Amino acid sequence: MKQKNGFADYSWRLLMALWAIGILFPLLWIVFESLKTNREFFADIWSIPEKLKWVNYANAWTLLGVKQSMFNTLYYIGLSLLIGMFFTTVNAYALTRLDFRGRKLIWAMIMLSLFLPGINALVPQYVLMRSFSLTNSLTGLVILDSLGESALYLMLLGGFMASLPKEVEESAYVDGASLFKVFYKIIVPLSIPGIVTVAIFKFMGLYNNFLGPLIYLSDPRKYTIGLNIYYLNILMQYKTNWVTLFASVIITLIPLVFVYVLFQRQIMEGTTIGAVKG
Repeated sequence: MKQKNGFADYSWRLLMALWAIGILFPLLWIVFESLKTNREFFADIWSIPEKLKWVNYANAWTLLGVKQSMFNTLYYIGLSLLIGMFFTTVNAYALTRLDFRGRKLIWAMIMLSLFLPGINALVPQYVLMRSFSLTNSLTGLVILDSLGESALYLMLLGGFMASLPKEVEESAYVDGASLFKVFYKIIVPLSIPGIVTVAIFKFMGLYNNFLGPLIYLSDPRKYTIGLNIYYLNILMQYKTNWVTLFASVIITLIPLVFVYVLFQRQIMEGTTIGAVKG
């Protein structure tokens, strides 16, 4: 028998609908404003554009430096994601599938790092980066974010790897497989859902990273997309070309929306499988 929806169900659905509207309405408003002229924007911010000004997006891409900052962001995210995921996968494997002296102590120190505010590390990190002449460098940011392991990502991927059956490795060792071969031939393929999940979370974090580029980058030609939008917002107080700035904001949202739509299922499945089996 089909269960009838009660008052509580309809109330939750209404609440979720209002929440969705609260998120989507500002985005739609920015889209409409990005297609106006500056005259229309200052005349009435709630009016519909008389004619869609797609040229605002071309101007944002070229004149406001969105193109260069987007390429800088892709370089920064691409290398950081590649190197960082390698270290995260290796560390998760070592801490969950291997038995060695001091493993529990290392896990305890990693758990302890969750209680320490990350802002406390800004000063020693900056001093270290400056001593190695890595400030004002995208490569320096890549090194900083690649070698700085996140306890949350390590726990997520480690929990997924810990749920894999030990018998798979044991049979491989019996057949004469080495530790390295077991890792990249067995563990990595079986852990693809968890690796994809962590990679997507890392991508989101790197793409939205603002504090790191703000502290370490001073050359406008090296700005990432978030830092570029921040300085454009300050610049618009003097140039008042807000419609082009709105177009820049929409351009920056496209990669995030694309990743979310493309990998939404992998995120849900990877997180759920790791939680249920672990």
